[in-house]
Amino acid sequence: MKGFWCGVAAMGFAVLFNAPTRALLAIFLCAFVAGLIKFSIFNPIVGGGIILASALAATAVGFASIPVSHWRHVPPVVIGIPAVIPLIPGSFAYRTILGLINFIYNTEVEVLTRMVHNGLMTLFIILVLALGVTLPMLLFRIESVKNFRLSTFFKKGQ
Repeated sequence: MKGFWCGVAAMGFAVLFNAPTRALLAIFLCAFVAGLIKFSIFNPIVGGGIILASALAATAVGFASIPVSHWRHVPPVVIGIPAVIPLIPGSFAYRTILGLINFIYNTEVEVLTRMVHNGLMTLFIILVLALGVTLPMLLFRIESVKNFRLSTFFKKGQ
C-alpha cells in the first residue's frame, strides 16, 4: 500500500514540475517499485535500515529510469527525480529543526545528540538518494538507451 502512495506522491511532484503527461505512468511505476523496495527492506522482519533501504530503492529507480525513459521518450532525469522525491526523509529533517529550536531553550547534551543524529540521518539518506539515481547514468554515460552499446561499455584496455 505504501508503494502505491509513493507513486501517487511522485505523480504529484511530476505534475508540479511540469513533466510531460506521457511520462506520468512511468514515474508512477518507478516510484511504486521504489516504495515497495524501500518499505520491504525497512520491514522489521527483513531488518534492513532506512539508509540501506533508501539506497537500494534509489538505485533501482536509477537503473530503471534509463530504459523506461527511452520507452516514454524523455530524459532519464524526468523519470528518476520525481520517483525518488517521496523517499526523502521529511520526519528526520523535521525532528532536526525541532531539536535545534529545543536546543536554543534547553541546552542539554541529550537534545543536542538527538538533533545531530536526526540531521546526519537526513544527510545520509539524501546522499544515497542522489547517488542512487545518478550513479547508473554516470556509469553508462548516456542520456538515453538509444545510444547504449554493450560493446562500448566493455572496451578492451580499460
